Parts: sequence; C-alpha cells; structure tokens
Amino acid sequence: MATRGEDQEIVRQFANRDVDKGPVFEELRSLGIEESPCRIVPSFGWHPWFSHQILDDLSYSQSKTELPDATSHYKAVLSLTHDDEFILSLPQPRPLSSLLSQIREHLQRFPYALVGEIGIDRSFRLPMHWDPSREAAKSASLTPGSRDGRPLTHYRVHIDHQRVILKAQLNLAGEMGRPVSVHGVAAHGILFETLKETWKGYEKEVLSKREQRRRSGISAAHHDEDIDDQLSVHNPKSQIIEPKPYPPRICLHSYSGPRNVLEQYLDPAIPATIFFSFSCLVNFSDRTEKATEVVKAVPKNRILVESDLHSAGERMDQLLEDAVRSVCEIKAWPLVEGVTQLAQNWRHFVFGDEKLV
Repeated sequence: MATRGEDQEIVRQFANRDVDKGPVFEELRSLGIEESPCRIVPSFGWHPWFSHQILDDLSYSQSKTELPDATSHYKAVLSLTHDDEFILSLPQPRPLSSLLSQIREHLQRFPYALVGEIGIDRSFRLPMHWDPSREAAKSASLTPGSRDGRPLTHYRVHIDHQRVILKAQLNLAGEMGRPVSVHGVAAHGILFETLKETWKGYEKEVLSKREQRRRSGISAAHHDEDIDDQLSVHNPKSQIIEPKPYPPRICLHSYSGPRNVLEQYLDPAIPATIFFSFSCLVNFSDRTEKATEVVKAVPKNRILVESDLHSAGERMDQLLEDAVRSVCEIKAWPLVEGVTQLAQNWRHFVFGDEKLV
C-alpha cells in the first residue's frame, strides 16, 4: 500500500510480479495450486502525513491565479509562520493533478487495485529535516521518505488542505469504481463529514418495513435476472463502471473512533459500503472497554482485521492471527466461523459483490 512519493513505484513494481506472472506462478502450478485472477492486491494513494507535499494546482487553475512558489505553498498549508530553514529542507511540492494522473494510470494497469492509504490526521506532526551528520544512521530497511527516528517538530498540516487532498482521491476512486483504505486519527467527525460530502445527492432511498414487504413480491424470473446482472459486473475487466464522486466501498482502517460515530456510518441511506478494520497494534494492544464495545457494534459482515505493520513476515502473520482471535473472542464466534466470516468480508471489500464471495 503506497503512502507517499517514494513508495508509489515500489508498490507498482511489486504488483507487476502478479500481472506479469513469472517464476512464483510456475512454482505454484508445479505444486498443483490453481492460479487465481489476483494474488497481490496493490493500493495507490497519498497519506495525510505527506499531504503538505501536494500543491492543489487544480484550485488555482479554476480561479485562473498564478501557482505559488514552494515557500508560499508550505507557509499556506502548514501551521508555521517562519522557520525558513525547515521550509527549505522540504521537497518541491508536487501538483495534485500529477498525483491523480499517476494514481489513475496505476488503477488502469491493475484492475483490482485499491486507492489508499488516504485520510485525515489531526495529531500528526512533521519530523525535523535530516541532519547530514546522521546520514549514515539511516535504516536501509525503510523506504526513503520515512521518519526513521527523526524528532518531531510542532508543525502540522492544516485540516482544510488534508480534506482537499483526500476528496480528490475519493472522487478518483469513485470515478473508477475502486474501494479505498482510509486513515482517520483525532478527526472522526471531520472525516465523516468529508466522506459524506462525496455522496451528497446519491443517498439511497430508505423504505419502511411495509414498503419493503410490498416491493419484495418480485417474480422468480426477475430475481434470476438480478443475479445474472450481478454476475456480469463482478469482473472488473468487463465491468462498465458508472462514475460517481464517492467510492463504492470504504475501509476505515484500525478504526479508533467512538461508537456514536460508527453508528453514523451504518445509516442505511449511505450508498457506499463501509467496513471497519481492527488491529492489535492500534485497537487491541491494551484491550479497552471502548474498543470492545465498538467491535461488538460492528455488523458481522462489515468487520475486517489487519496487522497495520509496515513490513511482512512472521510478526505480521502473528499480529493478524492475534487480531482474528481478539475479534472472535469479543464477538463470541467459534474460531472457524470467525475466520470464514472475516475472509468473506475481505473478499467483499476488495472484489465487490457480497453474494459472490
């Protein structure tokens, strides 16, 4: 999952191993394992921690005003009024139009790719610039552009700017019919309102129980036609997507919001399908009553688990297992039932139609 400029290409190259096949697939065939249409699900997006690096050239284009220079841009989007030395250490800002073009190109290349990680974060602070004397201490295992132990400044990215970058990526995901992975920290109300703005005017009609019963008198023939229609659009390679300004499916990853905000996302009028993902690192490291109550409140077909770890390996596998066991314990699910349900939910989130997973 990409988060910033330095890792977009890394994710693309890794995902190409799936599209281009290669030795891994030959080995799987030799073992008698069937080849699936997708073994790597890449995700491309720009994380709010790096949103200051994006210049909203689209707004300037619409207003027909001249683009600001890098210094003016950073002073406008960051909570600072001086410290020119820090500003000069920041990279040249990238136009939002360029970022969207790159993400669109990746989504066209990978028909199952997601958009993410994107979102809003009110608590994050920018790290200090690199001290040249510490260059040799950089970790070779981390992607360039990461914090890598640097102390934090008191500078933050203005929420209005984060919202602009988030909405642009949400609109693109809606245009191309792709699910999104959303990061939200200390901004649960603002995040909900931002997402809500994208589906305004597209809300679903909420029927009374009486009206539901009246409309449920549908013939078996019509029912079969509906299923056939669902089957025909499940394959993204043959799907004709009707562009919308909101994503079809949204995962609120490592969801840490309160129960009352969660209940807002469960409004049946919302046209997008909302999933809530939980991890041991964020949600279960110290099992709180709040986390337990939130997990209990999530419908069984809308819950996901994740490692929320930056690297793959045995620790990631263990974190995933621990998250599954925690969810099953809270939900009072037998382990096999829980694993089956979580796997079905994951396929629904990534690939689409709930009836086909």
